[in-house]
Amino acid sequence: MSALLFRRVLVATESAPPAEADVLIENGIIRGVETRGFAEHEIPPDTRIIEGGGTKILSPAFFDPHVHLREPGKIAAETIQSGTEAAINGGITGVVAMPNTTPAMDNGPMVKNACDIAARTARIPVYVCGAITKGRQGEELAAIAAMKAAGAVMISDDGDPVENPQVLRRAMEYARDFDVMLASHCETKVLSGPGAINEGRHAYKLGLFGTPALSEELCLARDCRLAQFTGARLHIQHVTTVRGMRTIERYKNEGVRVTGEVAPHHLLFIDEDIGDFDTNYKMNPPLRTPEDRAGLLEGLKSGLFDCIATDHAPHTDFEKKREFVAAPNGITGLETAVVSLFHHFILPGHFGWDLLVRRYSAEPRRLIGLPPATITAGARAEMVLFDPQATTTFTRAFMKSKSVNTPFLDKTRQGSVEMVVLGEAVLKG
Repeated sequence: MSALLFRRVLVATESAPPAEADVLIENGIIRGVETRGFAEHEIPPDTRIIEGGGTKILSPAFFDPHVHLREPGKIAAETIQSGTEAAINGGITGVVAMPNTTPAMDNGPMVKNACDIAARTARIPVYVCGAITKGRQGEELAAIAAMKAAGAVMISDDGDPVENPQVLRRAMEYARDFDVMLASHCETKVLSGPGAINEGRHAYKLGLFGTPALSEELCLARDCRLAQFTGARLHIQHVTTVRGMRTIERYKNEGVRVTGEVAPHHLLFIDEDIGDFDTNYKMNPPLRTPEDRAGLLEGLKSGLFDCIATDHAPHTDFEKKREFVAAPNGITGLETAVVSLFHHFILPGHFGWDLLVRRYSAEPRRLIGLPPATITAGARAEMVLFDPQATTTFTRAFMKSKSVNTPFLDKTRQGSVEMVVLGEAVLKG
């Protein structure tokens, strides 16, 4: 692509509602953003012109700091290539891959291997998260310095907590000294037990052992206190309860370097949506109560949450179609996040595009030390054209992920990711 002109689009930013402008891109760089449009002599020959009609949104491309790409190991469910194609399909041009692969991403060569695979097979940047402990077993520290040297941008044992507080303390001290952020999956296993659903009325109705919110909240409070003691940078993954959110707020107010994320599925669904054992709604941490869902949305709007992250967790049909308790936790999210958040929150006016850009584009990049993508003159083109008047039906044919374990399968939502641009490449559209 030599030149691309978006004409009469609504340009989204993290600080203001979308405003109409023309955006001209040459050789992957934004040449200008003009509210009055470009004169004919300013437009290079053979420029591809995209009409926005005063309704289509041109947004900075999105970034997901919490995804599972399954490679190496469970490549029947996902690969780095298929997962990143799913990301592009959903308007995302950068992801952070979690380390719960087989074997676990717990040393420098493993991190380098993942980076090398991404460089060969992915059309977008893939950033790697290393494990906190060897094998993610929670007992012995992984090679934190070597993983950072190989390219790891954070460490986490995501999928499991580090149950031993002394081990986690030492990990935080190493992470602090090597300036690596530690991301925490908060769960107290002895309280979770074999739970496959939130502890409450619906679990009782289905005859299932429930996981109490206390399991998450106790571990979250412990990890925040350890971060306060050690001075480490701590990121709390997939927060699901109001009490947990308020704990993060309290420690932030006390000067602790702690951030938090919320997943779209915890903003959209509750435990009762599981219905009669629908495993597409089974995840860890589980879907909570209507009160928690409402509180999480208010926390996102008020800024208590730093970012949105899908926790994209692909599983094969064979795995997910097992009996509910035996089925694995997790749902996919890369392809459904932007459209579903638009449909359920922006369209009815619960929040605007500025919040979505801030929490799912700018802040996730800042979280790992990247500059945010912006639609400003001189910036590299990294953007999404979104049509709010179109619809998206999440059929198997539409999905680029190898797995379709999502509550949105075969459902239609308002809005469509029409085009994705990264530098000189049009990745979609």
